[in-house]
Amino acid sequence: MEIDAALAGRLVVAQFPRWAALPVQPMAARGWDNRTFRLGDEMVVRLPSAERYAAQVAKEQRWLPRLAPGLPLPIPAPLALGEPGEGYPWPWSVYRWIEGETAAATIADPVRFAVDLAGFLSALDRFDPQDGPPPGAHNFFRGGPLATYDAETRRSVAKLGERLDVRSVLAVWDAALAADWDGPPAWLHGDVTPGNLLTRDGRLSAVIDFGCCGVGDQACDLAIAWTFLRGAAREAFRSALPLDAATWARGRGWTLWKALIVWAALPGANPLGAEQSARIIADLVSEHRAI
Repeated sequence: MEIDAALAGRLVVAQFPRWAALPVQPMAARGWDNRTFRLGDEMVVRLPSAERYAAQVAKEQRWLPRLAPGLPLPIPAPLALGEPGEGYPWPWSVYRWIEGETAAATIADPVRFAVDLAGFLSALDRFDPQDGPPPGAHNFFRGGPLATYDAETRRSVAKLGERLDVRSVLAVWDAALAADWDGPPAWLHGDVTPGNLLTRDGRLSAVIDFGCCGVGDQACDLAIAWTFLRGAAREAFRSALPLDAATWARGRGWTLWKALIVWAALPGANPLGAEQSARIIADLVSEHRAI
């Protein structure tokens, strides 16, 4: 369905008349799981883009206010819970606006950025996981067993074929599957990507979009080490997180799965995306060989 600023505006007027006079404007970054719109100067409206993302609304409404006080950086603060209406079929949210640019913009000190991010993830890990949402459809099984995506991973390898060193790639994947997770569940963000990390003055300043959060195996949050961090920043991130070798192996598995499915799905007209996936996979293979 068409989810645009006009729809968001009608929903606000119908359900939150106290904000009816505020302008509703589309964001520069359109978003995938949600369509996000500025509401005045201090708020944003987030509308799930499909039914499979709708369960994330209630989860964020419940848990973000509980997590926020113990975290070293700002996270989204729910201000209101919207209901289906105006032809829109799912719940939706109004959040407080957080200033910042995505981490894809300039980072003044990549090592400090990596250490600050590790500190945030460590603080998230310290929250009591009791009653937290376990891996499931709501977060696409982030924090669950990697075996959930075994068949999809192997299909992607087969599809890419000669573009890969198949034996080496499967060695990374098989090692990740063998690195069983048997620790206590921990809180995880579930989608630590540059687009969900905000910066101000070149420093990490906020973490947004907790739609994939839950409690389980935090290895999925390590993918940023290979998808975005490089060199000394990657090593600083690793050093700042007290995780065992098995967790890092599973982190490589999560990263490999995502890079493979993205590359396998790319049309031939997107060589830049394919090149990025190939670089990530090469890094994973090289690191695995060095162990």
